[in-house]
Order: sequence, then C-alpha cells, then structure tokens
Amino acid sequence: MSPIFKIIYFTLISSIAVSNASAGLNDLIPSKLENAKGEEVSRDKLKGKIVGIYFSAKWCPPCRGFTPSLVNFRDANQEDFEVVFVSSDRNAKAQKDYMNEYKMQWVTVEHNSAAANKLKKKFKVRGIPSLVIVGPDGKTITTDGRGVVSRNPKGAIASWKKKTGNSKG
Repeated sequence: MSPIFKIIYFTLISSIAVSNASAGLNDLIPSKLENAKGEEVSRDKLKGKIVGIYFSAKWCPPCRGFTPSLVNFRDANQEDFEVVFVSSDRNAKAQKDYMNEYKMQWVTVEHNSAAANKLKKKFKVRGIPSLVIVGPDGKTITTDGRGVVSRNPKGAIASWKKKTGNSKG
C-alpha cells in the first residue's frame, strides 16, 4: 500500500469512527433540548462527554433526596459529564420549577414528549429516580448511575471512562 493511500485510508477510517460515535448519541438523545428557562440548547453540549439520563420528578421524595447529590456531582465533573433530564412531573411548568429550585444547570427533553417516552421505554424505567449512564458513543455504561454516584462519587467518572475505553482524564 502506498504511503498516500495509507494516509487517505486511515483518515477515512478515523472519520467514520468519530462520525459513528456521534451518531450513537445523536440517535439516542433528541435534537430538541432545553434548559431550565425553556430556551433551546444545542445537543453539541453533550459531544465527547459521558451522559447521565436522569429520570425524576419533584413530587417524588426519593428524587428530591438524590437530586442535590447529582447536581453537585455534575457541577464538579461538567468537563467530562453532562445530564439530560427526563421529567415525570405533572406538567412542563412543574418540570421547570423543579429544575430551577434544585439549580439543575443541565438540559432536558421536552416534557411528556415522544422523545421522553422513547427514552423511558428504551431503558425500561419502572421507578424514579433512575440515572442511566451512556458513553459518548451512546452505548449504555450502567443503568445504576444513581447507586454509583451515591457510593463512589470521586471514582465514578474514572470507572465510566475505563468502560468506554477512554481512561484519559
């Protein structure tokens, strides 16, 4: 194989791999995301990060107990980790109130949308709070993110990076 062909070949293979990694998360997370103010936020905010898909609601006492820990965890690790909130609140106003009261500086899918229901179904969410961790490629790392964040907040990111094959940090 000629040197020029090798360069072209490896460049093409690398770009396909990067494209496929982004496609995995893009297939999982809807393009329409919002912040706590209801403003549209680009899905690019998630690019290259480990993502926690958080199923929760303000009316749920265990959720109100865990949410402050997740807020602190996310804020301490936002370079490598981001949260996508999937609300089970009664309406969009309750969802936004919950996000603002608990200072959730992450993104959310539209309340009770097809995308939210698709995520609940995909991850077989039966109870809340539930935190599913996925890699930058969209592949599930663990469905017990809540347990990991609760038991090992200092080591969680490193352990998740190992599972994605990206232990650089």
